[in-house]
Amino acid sequence: MTGPTRYALIGTGARAQMYLEALAGTYADQARLVAWADPNLGRLDWNEQRLARAGQAAPERFDAADLGATIGRMAIDRVIVTAPDYAHADLVVAALEGGADAIVEKPLTTDAEGVRRIADAAERTGRSVTVTFNYRYAPRNTALKRIIAAGELGEITSVHFEWLLDTSHGADYFRRWHRRKENSGGLLVHKSSHHFDLVNWWLGDRPERVFATGGLRFYGADNAAHRGLGPRPERGTVDVAERDPFLLDLREHEVLRGLYYEQERYDGYLRDRDVFGEGITIEDNLSLVVDYARGSSMTYALNAHSPWEGYTVSVNGTRGRAELSVVERGAILLDESGRQQVVDPSARPEEVADDSGRPVGERLVVQHHFGAAHEIPIPHVAGGHGGADTALLRDLFDGAGDDPLQHAASWLDGVRAMAVGVAGNTSLATGMPVRTRDLPFGPAADALRPAARALAAAS
Repeated sequence: MTGPTRYALIGTGARAQMYLEALAGTYADQARLVAWADPNLGRLDWNEQRLARAGQAAPERFDAADLGATIGRMAIDRVIVTAPDYAHADLVVAALEGGADAIVEKPLTTDAEGVRRIADAAERTGRSVTVTFNYRYAPRNTALKRIIAAGELGEITSVHFEWLLDTSHGADYFRRWHRRKENSGGLLVHKSSHHFDLVNWWLGDRPERVFATGGLRFYGADNAAHRGLGPRPERGTVDVAERDPFLLDLREHEVLRGLYYEQERYDGYLRDRDVFGEGITIEDNLSLVVDYARGSSMTYALNAHSPWEGYTVSVNGTRGRAELSVVERGAILLDESGRQQVVDPSARPEEVADDSGRPVGERLVVQHHFGAAHEIPIPHVAGGHGGADTALLRDLFDGAGDDPLQHAASWLDGVRAMAVGVAGNTSLATGMPVRTRDLPFGPAADALRPAARALAAAS
């Protein structure tokens, strides 16, 4: 009888908390966290204390640069990567070459070079790479997938997808390491890979050509000067007479204080930079047109300074139309002292205050040609990201089992989602449309070709 699967975790910041709670709780019998790494030793201390309060022993610490040796020495089966995006390729490749499978947060990596390296390592080692596209698992998104897969809309002709990030969650990308494109690939890679993966999955299709436009039009020092905002503090954790709603005070949030503010002395990383400061190189408004292999197209828009948060998807087909509307937070409501609600409403929906003018909710409507519209029931599932996190964790630690809709995402799915973002960034730089098959992805380019062996194996 084999024992529990042995895990290593690299990166113990905010996103890692979901995995830590799962490994210490629901899946403790079949999954054991035996090693972890983080360049910030104070962050490891904080997480260790949190595990101790829950009665859990701390994993062994190791240096991420020694991942390969650690895998062999500690017989690690799987490595979970929740480090910043720019480190994904190095860590995934080291995990595979060390003899372990990899689980990596989206995006797969940030650029074409990272894609080539991961593809080469996956092909050479035969190890698996799972990209945690949790939005696939949300009941509302699954309901739309089921309708399309059943042929209710006929052949899909076009998709319109608008995603709105509000002035709390959207602003947060402009405070953190994400604000530099070399760190995150910009929102087209970091955030939008979720959305592009959803469309690829919904349609069961491959993106072929991308045209993008957009820019930094709200955040950043130049925009602040243009609107006459005047001098501002460099960070949000500062004592001021009047609290600006765009300033995030890390001291007011237990987890952010413990993971970041109290650990700044170790690495100098500031989690709360001013969103209207210097040095931001990512865009806050983006629009794309994407053509797909089977002939459909998508118009996509992302706005990172909306007064409310959510998304709208419209899918047109030869038999009719489906419309999915989701409100994750209807307004940014401040308390008496000017403090915001939870930063990410999708991750912590239980902490989001409702707003009667735009109530939190979701609605899926289907209408066939020459017929009346009818609403499709969406099961309510508690938990983060529309109930998706619970189902994702079950697949990761229990196994996917029978899943005709193929929720689990491989590295090939990660490549297809990244292809839209990387092509979009190239289009932004050149002003020209970009064919995904022309991206320098090396062996991973097979995932974008219709007759590819890799594509057939993953379909």
